[in-house]
Amino acid sequence: MAVSLPNSDQPSPFAIELRRVTKQFGATAALRDVTASFAPGRLFLILGDNGVGKSTLMRIIAGLAPPTRGTIIVFGAVFGSGESSAWKRRIGYMPHESLLYDEMSGLENLRYFAQLYGITDQAACERAMAHVGLDAKLPRRVGQYSQGMRQRLSLARAMVHDPELLLLDEPFSNVDITSARQMSSRLATMRDAGKTILVITHQPQLLEGIADEAMYLAAGRIVDRGSWDSDAVAQFEASTLRVRIRIGAGGR
Repeated sequence: MAVSLPNSDQPSPFAIELRRVTKQFGATAALRDVTASFAPGRLFLILGDNGVGKSTLMRIIAGLAPPTRGTIIVFGAVFGSGESSAWKRRIGYMPHESLLYDEMSGLENLRYFAQLYGITDQAACERAMAHVGLDAKLPRRVGQYSQGMRQRLSLARAMVHDPELLLLDEPFSNVDITSARQMSSRLATMRDAGKTILVITHQPQLLEGIADEAMYLAAGRIVDRGSWDSDAVAQFEASTLRVRIRIGAGGR
């Protein structure tokens, strides 16, 4: 992996910088020369069809996978440098899989994950559960949770250590609309408090009026980027409808 340092000793004005990031799996390129920057205190949507590299990009930013080529700078630290382990503690990552332990209760799960960050205060775990609409006193094991409850607990797990950067991969998957809107409202509160949030979702309409920007990926490349306002939402919905019509017509 090629690692190049920032061009200046001045603090970066960005929470994240990606410089020509490429990720290959054998002969297949999941990401191709992705260059982008993300300002702090904003909520960004990462949109695109399945298999275009969205989750791979999220894992690379989280420090869970190295790029094949290129440079990732998070909070001024370069991926692979001696400082990169420090910024990982400033990140909350919610993957598409819940990573929860089914035999534990929700609170027991959060207490375990909080301890990995050196947090022993149970109140922090209870607050995280309350923020996503879960009862910390519920003795039910996570294996008996509904899918929506698992998603909300997974979000609580990602934010229990109060991270500055939150990376969410399909947080609204299988969540009922009321809970999803509550989660969206919580994300808005966190963004307004100065957190930087990246969200992969196939339901971006839930973040209308909340997300600041949307970035579109196709075939591992950024193909478009712009504000996520009512016009962008309408264009996205129209594009999605056209795809559904084509599928319903047998792809003609």
